[in-house]
Amino acid sequence: MDLWQLHIFVSVVEQKSFSRASEQIHLSQPTVSTHIKELEAHFQCRLLDRLGKVTEPTRAGEILYDYAKRMLALKQETQSAMLDFLGHTKGQLIIGGSSIPAGYILPRMLGAFKADFPDVSILLTVGDTGQITRAVKDGELELGVVGAKTSDPDIVQETLVEDEMKLVVPAGHEWADRRSVTCKALLSQPLIAREQGSGTWKTVIASMEKAGIDLSRLEPAVTMGNSVSVIQGILNNVGISILSTIAVAEELARGRLHALSIEGLDLSRHFYLTLSRKRTRSPICEKFIRFLKDQVFS
Repeated sequence: MDLWQLHIFVSVVEQKSFSRASEQIHLSQPTVSTHIKELEAHFQCRLLDRLGKVTEPTRAGEILYDYAKRMLALKQETQSAMLDFLGHTKGQLIIGGSSIPAGYILPRMLGAFKADFPDVSILLTVGDTGQITRAVKDGELELGVVGAKTSDPDIVQETLVEDEMKLVVPAGHEWADRRSVTCKALLSQPLIAREQGSGTWKTVIASMEKAGIDLSRLEPAVTMGNSVSVIQGILNNVGISILSTIAVAEELARGRLHALSIEGLDLSRHFYLTLSRKRTRSPICEKFIRFLKDQVFS
């Protein structure tokens, strides 16, 4: 058994296919099969089951997959630590963000970080708050930036960026010249909601509950999966919505959208740096965390 074989095994498990794994790691399918057979001979048990077109790990394979992921991560961490000791920051950083951080906050940070550390390869994953938090906990991401807090004891979060949400309407809307509207008036309009798991929508719902609004009267006309879709929906008169002012800053400046306060609702919130409490972070990740904090708090 060697780390290369474990890398191949992990690829087959994650791709759920020998053929897709072979394409991903640039090996022939027979070569991939040979390495898996050698692993099974080493451990003297079957590690993978071919179930039609899908390949799934056996119970033994699930155990090996967990340890293999940890060993491969330790290998990457070791390489990064040695390069860092020698003054060469080089390696891969895998991070994630919910829609607003991934779309509007992290890209700006990543550009500046890459300018200082050009040999670092960065992979940015986008998902809702729940997805990103779970990926951090599972070790698939080293860090995340999300728009809602979690009660998971295996996750630690720090406030990173303050945000303000407002009701956003298109130019030409009857409320476009107003500075605020009442909650009662809001319920009379077609509203675009975000998907379940969205940090933005969790904050909206929590604010409404705190203000005593009867949520049974809140019947969104449409539910959309990300802020970009919501913005396009507003621009195309599908409805109005409550959005981060960070996300709509450009459209507000161009006059295509207008933002209003909602009387009686506190729509301020924060984006949180989200880390695993139990997992060791790579030197590159630690540098990125320090970089983020310097950029935000300087």
